[in-house]
Parts: sequence; C-alpha cells; structure tokens
Amino acid sequence: MRKLVLLLGLFALSSWLYGQTDKEPALWSHTVNKISDTEYDLVFEGIIMDGWHVYSQYTAEGGSLPSEFTFEKAGVDYELVGETQESETIKEYSDIFEVEETFFKKEAIFTQRIKLLNPEVRQISVNLFYQICKEVCIPMDELFQVSLDGNGFVASEQQIDEESLAMSANLKLDLKNKELLNQGGLTQAKKKSGLWMVFGLGFLGGLIALLTPCVFPMIPLTVSFFTKQSQQKAKGITNAMLYGFFIVLIYFLLSLPFHLFDSIDSQILNTIATNIWLNVFFFAIFVFFAFSFFGYYELTLPSSWANKMDAASSKVGGGLGIFFMALTLAIVSFSCTGPILGGLLGSTTLAEGDVAVNLSAGMVGFGLALALPFGLFALFPAWLNSLPKSGGWMTTVKVVLGFLELALAFKFLSNADLVGNWGIFKREIFLGIWILIFVLMALYLFGIFRFPHDGPKQKLSIGRKLVGVLSTTFATYLILGLLNMTSLKLLSGFPPPDFYTLSTSESNCPLGLDCFKDFDEGVAYAQAVNKPILLDFTGWACVNCRKMEENVWSDPSIYPMLKDEYVLISLYVDDRKELPENQKFDFQYESGRIKEINTVGQKWGTFQTINFNAASQPYYVLLSPNLEILNDAVQYVDVEEYGQWLKSGLATYQLSMNK
Repeated sequence: MRKLVLLLGLFALSSWLYGQTDKEPALWSHTVNKISDTEYDLVFEGIIMDGWHVYSQYTAEGGSLPSEFTFEKAGVDYELVGETQESETIKEYSDIFEVEETFFKKEAIFTQRIKLLNPEVRQISVNLFYQICKEVCIPMDELFQVSLDGNGFVASEQQIDEESLAMSANLKLDLKNKELLNQGGLTQAKKKSGLWMVFGLGFLGGLIALLTPCVFPMIPLTVSFFTKQSQQKAKGITNAMLYGFFIVLIYFLLSLPFHLFDSIDSQILNTIATNIWLNVFFFAIFVFFAFSFFGYYELTLPSSWANKMDAASSKVGGGLGIFFMALTLAIVSFSCTGPILGGLLGSTTLAEGDVAVNLSAGMVGFGLALALPFGLFALFPAWLNSLPKSGGWMTTVKVVLGFLELALAFKFLSNADLVGNWGIFKREIFLGIWILIFVLMALYLFGIFRFPHDGPKQKLSIGRKLVGVLSTTFATYLILGLLNMTSLKLLSGFPPPDFYTLSTSESNCPLGLDCFKDFDEGVAYAQAVNKPILLDFTGWACVNCRKMEENVWSDPSIYPMLKDEYVLISLYVDDRKELPENQKFDFQYESGRIKEINTVGQKWGTFQTINFNAASQPYYVLLSPNLEILNDAVQYVDVEEYGQWLKSGLATYQLSMNK
C-alpha cells in the first residue's frame, strides 16, 4: 500500500509539474551508421541534465518504469537484428521498491541494428517511452523520424503540421503593459493566513489524537516513567521535555520529502484536486480510514518496527534513547494518528502557499499538540490526578473521527466528478450525502445504534450529548442550504458550486452572472460593448475559486461591478472535456518540446502559462478589449482588496478611453 500511494502520487504530481514548463531534462538526438546496403545501426543518444537519471530497458521488474522502444512497421519494412544495446549503466538499490534498479546518468546511448526487407524504405519512425527522475519521476515520449540517408532530425525538434502551428500562434496574445502583472503590492495572495490555518488544523488534529485510545493511556505512563526513574526532579522534567521535542521533530521529519521537489509551489496539490483517478484513489483510502475508526479492522504498522525502536531506546540510553522512545510512540499510535494525518494532507489543498511549507506547518502543529501534555504534566505532576480515566469515551472519539473521514472522502469523489464532467455528484446529491453522514453521527452519539468495538451500553455523557446536538445542528444547517434557505458560506469550496445543480442541464456561470468560457468569444463581445474584461482562470476542483465566488464576488460592493462594468471570461484549466477534433492540435514550445492539446483544460492551462507565466488558480487579470493589461494580477484576496483592484482597473480603462 505504501508503495502504491507513493507511486501514484509522484506519477501524477510530476506529470503536472512537467506540463507547466518548457525546460527539457533530457535532449535527444540520433545518428545512422550504415553497415551494408541492407543493414544499419540506429543510435539514439540522450544528454541528461545534472541530477536527473533515465532508467534502462532492463531495470528490475517491480521498480521504476523501464525505457521502451517501439519500431513502427518492424517486421514489415525491416527486421530488428538482436536486442537494443545500451551504454554504461548504474545499479542502485531502491528502498521504495525494494529492488536493484538500473539507470543512466548524464548520458544514455541506445543502439539497434536493423535489416531492410523493403530496399525502398528510406525513413523509419521510432518511439521511445522512458521515465526520467530527479526527486520526481516524469514519464516521457520521444518520437524519432530516422532518415537512412542521414538527413534526420532531433526528436525534441520534431515538425508539426501547419494547422497546429497556426493554432499555437493563435494561443499567444499580443499583450500590452505586461510588466504590470508582476508589480505585486495590493493584490498579493495571502499565503501567511493559509500557513497558520494549516498549522491550526494540525494542532487541532493533534489534540483530537490525544483523546484516542492509542495515545491517551500513554500520557500518565510516560510522564510517571520520566519523573520516577530520574534521581533528580529537574532531570525527569528535562527528559520529559526532550521527549516532547522529539515527538515534534519526528512529525516534522515526515514532511521533509516534500521539500525535495525543487519546483514545488502551492499548485502541486492542485494536481490532487484535478487528477480524476487520484481523487477516486483518495476517496477509497479515506473510506478505508473511516471504517477502521468504526472498529471493523485496525490499521497498524509492523509490530517489529515498534519492538526494534523499543529495544534501541533501552540499549542506547540518554537523549538518543529518548528519541527512540518518541519514535516508538509514533509507530504504536499509528492506528489512530494515521487517518488524522491523512486528513491533514487533504486539508493542505485548502491553503495558499508552498505545499512543503504548509505540510511542515501542519505536522509541527500536530506534533506540538501531541507533545504538549508530556511537558506540562512533567512540570506539574499533580495534574495527572485530574486526568479522566481511559474508557469508552475514547471509542466514541474514534467513531466521530470516522464520520468526519467519511465526509472528507466524498469531497475527493466530488472533485473527480467535477473535473471529469460526470454530472453524478451535483450539489444536491453531495449535500444529501453529507446530511446523511451527520444525521447518522448524531444517532450514534445519542445511542440509537452501535459499532462492533463499542463497550457495554452506558448512560450517555454530557459531552457525547453536546457533540450529538452539534452534529444535529450542522445537519440542519446543511438541510437549510439544500433548500436554498441559507447560503452555506461557512462551507465555501467544499460542496460543488451553486451553479452545478440538478436543476440545470449543464454548468453555467457563478452567481447567475453572464460569462464566456471561450477567450476569443469573450473578447469579441467586450469589443462590441466597449467594456473591460475580467479574465478568470479557475478550476472545477479549485476550493479557493469557490471561496472567492461565494464570499467575495457575492458581496454587494463587488457583484454590481462584475455584472455591469466587466465582461467575465472564465477559463477552466482542469476541464477534461475533449475538444472537437478540428480544434485539437500540437503546441510547440520555444525549446522544441511538443505538447498535445486534446482537452479544454489543456488548452486554457497552456494559454495561462505562456501568456501570463502563471499556473495557479484562482488567477484574475483585468484587460481592455484591445488586450491592454490594466493593473497587476490578483489571486486569493478579501472583499476590500478585490474591490479596490476592480475599481483601479476601471479607472485605468476610463483614463485610456479619454486619451
């Protein structure tokens, strides 16, 4: 399972990362060596950038993907003589896949001898599929058109048809005042607030984890161990504080792999939000987590891990021994903390900023909440007497967490539905499922039904009744939102947008605004009515886009400007809808790399990247009808700043009109 999660995550994330840049991690060329009138050696050479490596055709099964050649019309126009030969490779054991992998660094050379069956053949098409890795692994395809007369060309500079060249050219805008896009100031995204939000969520998750049966009983046992085993009270306190510090450190270290991605920004988690099958995968994982909390099975790491860490803490002693004690706690408590940490990973999709920093902040918050009691009770051991006894209430906590995990799971499934244009989980369906989940949680808390791991039936506690009332209240709030009796602004970004409903045959525009979903059509209309353009780069699964629409666009000071003063063009960069056949084309970057444009989202995502050097959503640009940038771009801001930004754009436009 660990390998599968990692492989799927890296595959999707890295595919998206490469799609946002035109830098080539490997440059390929080929030569042809004539052996006789009918035999030729085809030599393919790749120059690999520092730090990257390409896998051999013969790397071990069960590891990274091998290189693979496809020789078109082999066996018809020509035959392959022997296997494809390789230059010198490197072998190294992979801890992830637990196999010895074979790969190239700096240079990869493949040689294949062919024998012509048809002497008139002078050109051969060869496709190379390979995986190139640094801290991420990118699946790549290179197409070689090999001329046996020596007039071939480099694959990364392959030719595209005239129609594709024309459509690629149309995708590039002749923008005026483009330097305004990066002036910053008023419209910078508020990344710090997102960072503190994730830290707070992590801290809250850690506090909840403290109340679970995997962690809570450990508090008095561990604190007593430190205070009683130390000859001096000060020493016992120091050890307990060190133990708490190591807990924080361990959870922080879990986030470090994300810092290895050199190019990461906030949009790496947008990959999770826009990849259909990865969303379905996460849905299944969170459902799996939920039923573990319901008591149908238990998630545990191998017991040998905990035994080894425990033995190490006894042998080593001192500070290092305390570190291994903290590591033992992290392993033993995984059945309770694992699903909570999974929820923390999901919550980072809601925050602005660098995913690695966000995740580190969340992990530090989680570890700090777990570590806090060990330090406090070591300082004030008398407080241990006030701790409630372990009991059935901890099982109740786990079940409540299970319901919350289940609700989060359907958010991922909703993302897949939105991006895939399935039309299944419309807003009413999603809200109905959430209402059912929180009604069931309330019924459980009020003792109407029970789960397998519940103990003997006892009198309901005040806390359990209170949480049951809160769950009932929240379900009522959702029902009112379903009936359009309240706006559900507290949940902005979680349910599908308010225009994605059963009452409409297809999705229209936010808040009933008039909008265009094609750039050229929107510009033509703006020129006809002589109004400035609000260019909205958005996404079906973009949480912050929904927050902006439902909390900022709906404000009485903003909505009239959007409705009356601007022409709204909303471009969905994650739309997986296929373009009509006559609109599909190959886009060629300046580097020569070619990207197939087959879907609506690929078109507008590439359009955003090449014209605005941005890949984040929401991303707003104000333009005049003749494509003059009116002010700097804005992302996720509050009502006041967004209002000032819109007014500034209108003032600039009016000034240009009066010249």
